[in-house]
Parts: sequence; structure tokens; C-alpha cells
Amino acid sequence: MSEALLRVRELRKYFPVRGGVMGKRAYVHAVEGVDLDIQKGETVGLVGESGCGKSTLGRLILRLIEADAGQIEFMGEDVRALKRRALRSLRRQMQIIFQDPYASLNPRMTVGEAIGEGLHIHRMAKASERQQRVAELLEIVGMKAAHASRYPHEFSGGQRQRVGIARALALEPKLIVADEPVSSLDVSIQAQILNLLLELQQRFGMAYLFISHDLRVVRHLSDRVAVMYLGRIVEWAPAEELYRQAQHPYTQALLSAIPAPGRQQRIMLEGDVPSPISPPAGCPFHPRCPLAVEVCSRERPELREVKSQHFSACHLAPL
Repeated sequence: MSEALLRVRELRKYFPVRGGVMGKRAYVHAVEGVDLDIQKGETVGLVGESGCGKSTLGRLILRLIEADAGQIEFMGEDVRALKRRALRSLRRQMQIIFQDPYASLNPRMTVGEAIGEGLHIHRMAKASERQQRVAELLEIVGMKAAHASRYPHEFSGGQRQRVGIARALALEPKLIVADEPVSSLDVSIQAQILNLLLELQQRFGMAYLFISHDLRVVRHLSDRVAVMYLGRIVEWAPAEELYRQAQHPYTQALLSAIPAPGRQQRIMLEGDVPSPISPPAGCPFHPRCPLAVEVCSRERPELREVKSQHFSACHLAPL
């Protein structure tokens, strides 16, 4: 495999909270030792239940929030070591599409101003050139150049997300973190946005980290898929391989919930996700795992290669 565009190693993030005995400070283990690679032009899907740390991981990679430990290497640069000016320059190559297409747009700015803001900040075009570039971007994402003078509230959710995509494309990035970009949209609009993302990738060659809780959506887009649980990646494989033969009980349970003709009975997980403030000893999934044995409560399994390019953090894999 070629040199990775993005390499993440042992990334960790703990958020302080008030809790425990006598109001002692405790910590939410949001991201707990994550390793991740993304190749040029590749789409990596990141899936898991709400609260597992997916969005936090995406923001850590972009340094929208700071990691407590670990390494982030992008295009050969140590992202965590960069000072303000160097980081600002590198950020031209890393952009984000947010989940809520309305909250992510300034209601006091026209969509043309929102799309052109990055071009202005990075001094990539003069005012007249920015207008032309904004018009081109709007047409690329399926809107009209005349829409540049309108405000976000004048558009539907799907149109606003197209504006968000145009804004992410403006600086010609090498990597886009798409954080649940279709979860707030109607199903028919979701398909349009997903197809647009695929078309744009084929046209411009950028890589995606596609974050979602919907495994059907992730399968449509991804080359490889990472499954996250309680701040850790528990399975990681080429997309078709993972959907055909998942090797972790958590992934199997998620896949069993996807409606499909002839699918076997759904795997029902008992109990709730453990608190990230005090995660369980051993395997973090063992309190809910239908296959757990004694060693699962005692030793934490490492992510290991159980088949070619297929990694699982389970004592019992291959299953």
C-alpha cells in the first residue's frame, strides 16, 4: 500500500467533568488510543453508536480540538507540532462538512460570502476572482450562480448541505472530514448528497473520512470501514470484507440491525453502553457481548490482523 495521506497513532482525548465521590474531578475517555490510516483518494467510513467518540476523533484530526496524547501525521507533517501560521497553511488541505447544514452556516452571511470566506482568509483570489470561483463551486454542487446572493434560511436542508460541500471544496483540499453529513436530511435527499460526494471524489481525487452511525450509508461510499466502540476502534477492514464476514461481535450486532431479505434474526445487545467516565476493565464490549468468556473481563484485546487487511479487537476472533 502507498504512503498514507493521514496517519494517526495512539490518539487520546479525555474531557474533565465533575463527578464521583465528593465532587472529585473525573474524565470522559472520549478517544482511547486510536490508530487510523487514510490513503490518497480513499474513503474511510467510521461507524459506531452515538457517543462512541467518532465526531471527537474527526475534530482531533483537524485540530479543532487538541489531543491529550498521540500522533497525527498529514502529508508527512506532524500536525500536533505545528505552530499557528504553519497549521493555518496546512488547513487549506483539510476541510470539514458538518452534520447540521443550518447551524454550520452564519445566518448573517450570504452563501456566496460563506463559500468565499476561506478564499479571502487564505488570499487565494481577489474579490472579482472570488465571485467567479464561488459561482463555479455552486454549479459544481448542483446549484445556480445566482444563489450566491441569498441567505441560508432561504434554502432547504439539502441545498444548505450543498453549500457546505461547496465551502469545503473551495480551498481544493486533499482530505475532507464528513461528519454525519446526511443524517439530518430526508432519505431521498440523502441519496442525492451521497452521489454528489462520490462524483466530486472522482472528479477532484480528495480523500474522505466519512463519519456515520448508518452502516447502509457507509457501505455505499467507503473503501474501508473502521468500527468504533467506547473510544476505541474494535474492527477495521475493507468495506465488502467487513460487511460479508465481520469478525467482532459488536460489528455483527450492528450489521444484523440492517433490514435485508433473508437476514437471520437480529442480534439484540443487552444493557446500555458503559459510562466513558469509568469504562470497564478488559474488553470494553464484554458487559454487552453475547459471546463473552472469562478472559474478556480481565484482559483488553489488542487490535490484531485476523485475516489479510482485516483487524479485530476480540479474544475470540476469527469468529
